[in-house]
Amino acid sequence: MPLTFGVLAAVAASSSASDDVAPGVLAFLVVAAMGVALVFLLRSMNKQFRKIAPPPEPGPAAQDETAKQETPK
Repeated sequence: MPLTFGVLAAVAASSSASDDVAPGVLAFLVVAAMGVALVFLLRSMNKQFRKIAPPPEPGPAAQDETAKQETPK
């Protein structure tokens, strides 16, 4: 095990010697693709939410029936 950590430390030390660190084009493309996927997912979610109908509001006839059921006899 100590040999593995030593090798990893040596590789990390040699690769981090350069101070020129930039995100690069690949990172930008990944973030842009995630943004595009998010837009399509949000559009799909909104479409699914529009399909859900709100519960019907009780009309005057339904209110009369509930009032009759609630009055004690």
